[in-house]
Parts: sequence; structure tokens; C-alpha cells
Amino acid sequence: MLVLRSVLFALLVPGTVTVLVPCVLASRRLPSVIDHWGALQSLSLAPVIIGAAILVRCIWDLTAIGRGTLAHIDPPKKLVVQGLYRYVRNPMYLGALVLLLGEALALQSEAILQWTVAWFLGINAVVIFYEEPTLRRRFGESYEQYRRSVGRWIPRSPFHGAT
Repeated sequence: MLVLRSVLFALLVPGTVTVLVPCVLASRRLPSVIDHWGALQSLSLAPVIIGAAILVRCIWDLTAIGRGTLAHIDPPKKLVVQGLYRYVRNPMYLGALVLLLGEALALQSEAILQWTVAWFLGINAVVIFYEEPTLRRRFGESYEQYRRSVGRWIPRSPFHGAT
């Protein structure tokens, strides 16, 4: 049941941010871009694939290790500091950022780029004002040790603390 909930929330949340909204924003440009697909668009598939792989890995870790989902209404029961979370506290959001930048480049869409900037500014506020205080309350000193050792957005050396 947990895996099913994780898949559902993944389709709803990252799916909306990285697929639905960009498709709506670029719907008029899509036929033109496809007709004139070139080397730049082909290269832009790398960040799309890398970003998607990061998202999948993080969702898996939140489910398998944290015993929860990415949704705030069904959060992990255990603090996840393994996998990509060893290097940066918000790898899932960074994966979405990389994916969105790849989409903006592939579709040559200023609208998707603007969406990406607006989304990232909004998600940064959510992280600072909601997620981090919530994690402090839920996990206490374990989260504080993790927070002191691992960057919010900029990767550092791997976290080796106990939780």
C-alpha cells in the first residue's frame, strides 16, 4: 500500500510540476520544436533523464528507507540520510530543477524557464519556512546534526552521522 501511495503522490506532485505545467506552457511551441529538432534539443535530453532519475531514486528512498511518501500528508517516519540525501538535503527538488531546465532547453521555452524560476523560489520558501521547522520538531537532534553537515542546495561531502 505504501508503494502505491508513493506512486500516486509522485504522479500528482512532481508529475504536475515537471510534466503537466511544462506541457501546458509549451503546447503551442511543441510542433515547431519537434519539426526543427536539432543537436541542442538532443543534448538537453541528458538533464531531463538525469533529473527524472534523481526524482525516482529519492521517491524510492523516502518509501523504502523513510517508510513514507513525498507528500506532506504522508511523510516519512524515519529521517532519510542515505542515498542522494547523504550529499544534499533536498535532492528531489534539485532533480526537478535539473529536469525542468532540460525541458526549457529542449522546448526552447522561455515560459518553462520562467515557471522553473518561480517554482524554485516558491519551493525554497516551503523548505525554509515549513519543511525544515517540521523536520526539526519531528526528528530533533538527529535532524540538527544532519542539517549542520549537509547543505540545503549545494552538495557537500557525504554525511556519515547516525540517525
